[in-house]
Amino acid sequence: MTLAEKILAAHTDKEKVSPGEFINVRADVILANDITAPITIKEFRRIGIDRVFDSQKIVMVADHFVPNKDITSAEQAKMMRDFCRGQGIPHYDVGQMGIEHVLLPEQGLVVPGDVIIGADSHTCTYGALGAFATGMGSTDIAAAMATGDIWMKVPPTIRFVYHGTLPEWVGGKDLILYTIGQIGVDGALYAAMEFTGEAIDALSMDGRFTMSNMAIEAGGKAGIFHVDEKTLDYVKPRARRPYTVYEPDADAEYAQVIEYDVSLLEPQVSLPHLPSNARPVSELGNIKIDQAVIGSCTNGRLSDLQLAARVIEGKKVHFDVRCIIIPGTQQVYLDAMKEGLVETFIRAGAVVSTPTCGPCLGGYMGILAEGERCVSTTNRNFVGRMGHPKSEVYLANPAVAAASAITGYITSPRETIS
Repeated sequence: MTLAEKILAAHTDKEKVSPGEFINVRADVILANDITAPITIKEFRRIGIDRVFDSQKIVMVADHFVPNKDITSAEQAKMMRDFCRGQGIPHYDVGQMGIEHVLLPEQGLVVPGDVIIGADSHTCTYGALGAFATGMGSTDIAAAMATGDIWMKVPPTIRFVYHGTLPEWVGGKDLILYTIGQIGVDGALYAAMEFTGEAIDALSMDGRFTMSNMAIEAGGKAGIFHVDEKTLDYVKPRARRPYTVYEPDADAEYAQVIEYDVSLLEPQVSLPHLPSNARPVSELGNIKIDQAVIGSCTNGRLSDLQLAARVIEGKKVHFDVRCIIIPGTQQVYLDAMKEGLVETFIRAGAVVSTPTCGPCLGGYMGILAEGERCVSTTNRNFVGRMGHPKSEVYLANPAVAAASAITGYITSPRETIS
């Protein structure tokens, strides 16, 4: 079996599972947020069951519109909190404010070998820890909260092998944008994307979270990494419970094996209006921007802010650009303050927000007007994603976003570092 199949089989009563097979799977973590939880709660109540199956396995995080931007978002967050208090669910807001997919790994609530389901498409982020993590609809999550199980079809696995050594300024965001550019937004439709190769071995945990996060942008059911020493170094001081590390069998059958040599890969930028519209930054020409956003569940971790600060330090954000920095969690914010990164950003003329999804989904904290362009470290650039349907979003890594904020047009960081 592949890695995904190994994990799924361990969460059923079967010794072996195969692609295409329908199975009932026990869930270790069930997640919802302030947009999806209210729908889930209403459906749960409609089922007619008084109590969730296990209050310790349910996590609800208010992050999309928090701090609440209006009365409607405040009511949604209140419904979530009231439900958690009534059900005895301890993991709501998780004691620290933050974006769910940055917060849960940081808090040790997700561990290797888990099956994690969430009412958010980017739940696949946790595959970086060697877990099977996938997004589902709010009604599916309501049923799982009642029973502890999910009903699903075993996905085939596509193995992606990345050879070579990554050049400077190229990281996980560039690998996944390049991959999506090669295979398309449906290139891994309902497949588990298994990432491996020497370039992956050298990739930081933050880079792996970024890649798993965007597996869904290729249509993937999950994006999963093997557990290595880097994974264990990350997990051991954080894990709140025991975990099991799984490995694929040597004779595992893959639907496809795709190999890339990334030794000469440039920083990638996805042009509007699809993540698959990826190009090397050197081929873009002079694309003027109005806004740069650095943050989100894709690139709001400490190393992302360190990378941006390295580019921005000692410089000024272009007069015509709004640069918005959004740490992924309060801990990331605190660490960035201790390292002087926040001061670097503010002295450069950027603004630093409290953790929130905010502009990524066109919520608040950076909405675009008609005709405006934004270079962003977020994960989607669909029409109207960040505001007006006639605005444009360009996806990039934090170094490219920071360099672009300085020059006023989409720029390689190499052009700004003397």
